[in-house]
Amino acid sequence: MKTILVDAVYCFVSDTGEIYKEMHELLETYPNRKIILTGANDEQFKKFGLDKMPYEVFTLKHDPEKTDPSYYEKMLNNFELTKDGVIYFEHNPEAVKSAQSVGINSYFFDYDKKDLKALKGFLDSNLG
Repeated sequence: MKTILVDAVYCFVSDTGEIYKEMHELLETYPNRKIILTGANDEQFKKFGLDKMPYEVFTLKHDPEKTDPSYYEKMLNNFELTKDGVIYFEHNPEAVKSAQSVGINSYFFDYDKKDLKALKGFLDSNLG
């Protein structure tokens, strides 16, 4: 069963640390493991409430950033996951490209539009 990788700030949580409730409810409809990905350092981790998330949280504290493909290689190694065993959605188009460059099936989630129907379509078509 594939793991769902979830972008943290400006996706799953706002910049004030508020969980996007409707997205959380959508994710809860899937039995898959979920891991929240962030670049947050210790101060940002607390500021964005990432210590209070309902899922595991992974960070490399901006070393490197998610726009660097090695971020995803290190994350996969950390959790003993394969690129084919995960799917990912992210608000930063450059981070999406970075994840795709290491073979991770990734989706750009526009936080301003908050199109959960399109996100559900991505999840449904790639988790089967």
